[in-house]
Amino acid sequence: MEPLTEKAQKLIFDFEGIDQPGDWPGGASGITIGIGYDLGYESAGDFEEDWKAILSDGDFTTLSQVLGLKGADAQAKAPGLKAIKIKSADAEQVFLERSVPKYQALTQQAFPGVDALPADAQGALFSLVYNRGTSMNGDSRKEMRAIRDAVPNGDLQEIADQLRAMKRLWEGKGLDGLLKRRDAEADLVESSIV
Repeated sequence: MEPLTEKAQKLIFDFEGIDQPGDWPGGASGITIGIGYDLGYESAGDFEEDWKAILSDGDFTTLSQVLGLKGADAQAKAPGLKAIKIKSADAEQVFLERSVPKYQALTQQAFPGVDALPADAQGALFSLVYNRGTSMNGDSRKEMRAIRDAVPNGDLQEIADQLRAMKRLWEGKGLDGLLKRRDAEADLVESSIV
């Protein structure tokens, strides 16, 4: 995959922000730190490789205890983590050096042929995988499957249309950030259409 374009990186930074452990993002999320680094979905080994050299020993140990917690379990633990603060520079370092290569590989696995798309379209699909993961199972993932099928054909308009269609999952649920993010991803894909 191409390196993340400035537009794709800005989109991700704008929507992810810098997450602090004491501020639970909601839904099925775990405790999230840095730039969308969700401890509910990370392994102990990855967390150690990604953050041990950056966090104090005490903060690392405390955050290790919430690995794997999601939803209400994570929500219950968040208030006790307010004293831990993640610096912007540290969050960006982990994102660029650790998360980007990992999630580029996951994007390539989820959407075979993504490497042939324009760089901004690649970045939009990276953003999608970074936010939603790679699962293709069930009704909530039908648009993911349609995108997967459109990628080898280079059908950028279909990819954008499916990103927008995915909003059905969050409409009326108070998750307006996800609705805006899917629109922004679709716009980024459409900006690549010549």
